[in-house]
Amino acid sequence: MRNHKSVSVASADRFLRVTTCGGRLLGPLLAIFLFITISIGIANQTYSQNFLATKLRTARTSPLDLELGGDLANLPPHTTRYLTREDLLLLPQIDFTVTNDANFAAPTQITGISLEELTRQLAANPNSALTIAICNDKYRANYPLDYLAAHHPVLVLKINGQPPSGWPKDAEAQNLDMGPYMITHPSFTPSFKILSYSDQPQIPWGVLRIEFGDGAATFGAIAPRGLRARDPQVPGGYRIAQQICFHCHNMGDAGGQKAGQPWLVLSAVAIASPDSFAAYVHNPKDKDPLSAMPAFPEYDAATIRALVAYFQTFSTREKP
Repeated sequence: MRNHKSVSVASADRFLRVTTCGGRLLGPLLAIFLFITISIGIANQTYSQNFLATKLRTARTSPLDLELGGDLANLPPHTTRYLTREDLLLLPQIDFTVTNDANFAAPTQITGISLEELTRQLAANPNSALTIAICNDKYRANYPLDYLAAHHPVLVLKINGQPPSGWPKDAEAQNLDMGPYMITHPSFTPSFKILSYSDQPQIPWGVLRIEFGDGAATFGAIAPRGLRARDPQVPGGYRIAQQICFHCHNMGDAGGQKAGQPWLVLSAVAIASPDSFAAYVHNPKDKDPLSAMPAFPEYDAATIRALVAYFQTFSTREKP
């Protein structure tokens, strides 16, 4: 953040140079006008940089309030605060037409605010924060700094000019509301590829809460461990699991809880029956008709082996 004191001194110096010309003072009204203009500019800059912090509320006032938590700037850790939709609409808006988001059946006009800007203004450590979107079904989407920089995700406030009450229903044909918030991108191009897996857009809907946390600690909860971690296939499996499996499966307090199947359950399946693990990943409903997990038939044998190798690192048994 820029030092406002130094800005003020520099502005005052400019004021003195502008209002004098060869030692002759300009008209007093012009001088006053210039001074007020400069002062307003300084005040507006300060207001912009601290706008969201001044609007945080200690209690929810509406179902449309955005809940915030984790490590918030200038607040104790694990504090919860709220921003109203009206306050968010006062921020600079980003407008674009999204054409490659699986949540929309056709090109869709989006109005929203940059997730990078929310992180910059609200995170206690914006230069190292992990931004996490938490949904009403306990799904979590994680946005490390490299993802924010590569893809510039946007918190959606309007769809085709409409508030959440006018948004389309979910793309999974369950007739569910996609509000009060969701996240999309002006465009998305994968930034990495591992075996048959490509970087995936993080586009959750039903977002209720944004948290700011420590990325190293969060992903450290599912870091490979033990002697099996030396398997050369493990890093690729870890990267895939970090971006996909962590949405719905948890390790303690870290990760999503939509699936109701913790990380160590996945590990137990990968250890007991790699073939069953692979079959479930390829077609979950074939094994469990009630499963809400999406199918990943595109994962080739090498990708499945990497995932199996990674999940097996959580076993306490020696590798055979």
